[in-house]
This record gives sequence, C-alpha cells and structure tokens, in this order.
Amino acid sequence: MKSIAVFCGSSAGASNVYIEHAIRFGKELAKRDLTLVYGGASVGVMGAVADAVLEEGGQVIGIMPGFLEQREISHKGLSRLIVVDSMHERKATMAELADGFVALPGGPGTLEEFFEIFTWAQLGLHQKPCGLLNINHYFDPLVELFNHMTKEQFLHEKYLSMAIVEMEPNRLLEQFASYEPPTVKTYLKENQT
Repeated sequence: MKSIAVFCGSSAGASNVYIEHAIRFGKELAKRDLTLVYGGASVGVMGAVADAVLEEGGQVIGIMPGFLEQREISHKGLSRLIVVDSMHERKATMAELADGFVALPGGPGTLEEFFEIFTWAQLGLHQKPCGLLNINHYFDPLVELFNHMTKEQFLHEKYLSMAIVEMEPNRLLEQFASYEPPTVKTYLKENQT
C-alpha cells in the first residue's frame, strides 16, 4: 500500500477535536510513508490533514475541479495539484491513484464520495479497503444505518465488514494493511449459467 485517498470536509466542524484528529491521521500517514490523495483544499479538515502530512515530510496529491479551485481555496504547498474538469473526474482520479479510501468527518459530499467508492468495492470494480475514521463518534449514526441495512437485508453481512470503522488512525491503517476483500456480488444461483 502506497497511497490513501481521504474524503473529508472543507469545514472545520463544530469542535476542535475534528481538526486535532485530522492532524493525527495526517501524521500517521506520513509516518507510514503513505501518500495522501485528497480533494486539494487548504481549509477545514481537508487542509488540516494535508498540512500534517506535509509538515512530517510526506507526499500529498490534491485533485480539484477547476470550478472549485477558488471556492475551496486550493492548497498552494502540495507535492502535486491536479486540476480536473468535473467532480466525476475528481473521484475517478482519486480512485485510480489510491490503494485505500478513508472518510473523515464531512458533509454530504464526503458521504457521497465514500458511498460511491464503497459501492464500487461491492461490485468488484476495486479490491481496496474502505474505512471510516470515527472521530468523536461522528459516524455512529452511519454505522447504525449500515447495521439496519444488514438487518433489513439490503446490505449483505459480508459487505458490512468492508466498511472498516475505527477511532484511532493507527488501528484503521493496521486493518488496511491486512485487508482481504470479500467475493464479488452476483445474482446468479449456483445452478444457473
């Protein structure tokens, strides 16, 4: 594993704990010599994780659509900034460059990015780990929803385990290092051809 894509907010959140833990996560990435691939902003949780990786001497690749370059205030100190045409291209580029995916706290855009990549894993489009860094129990309601989806048989139990949920960066990345993807979903029965 050489790089981790991080989906997270361009806002700082209601508590300093989000920024503090984003910094811890960034430092852990750099310590493990993992390149950060992220949305390219210099503000909020996004900026904090990127700054932490850079301050520890790590590599950071930002991917940002041109229309957001000014609005999200693109980070000027990155190892590399890739400006793309659309949000779709941003996600596709992040998926191509990353060996794993982690969501830190953020809003609907963060969840949309995470769910798309999680769905791609279910469909077998990639075999890379997907995780939630559950800072300040932020993702507890989402974990509850995953459990409800499983109980109601809209999410198979083997796919529930694909969402690796941890509160500590080192534990999350340890699980990434030993990740084994489940078999790909199929609707065919054993005797069908």
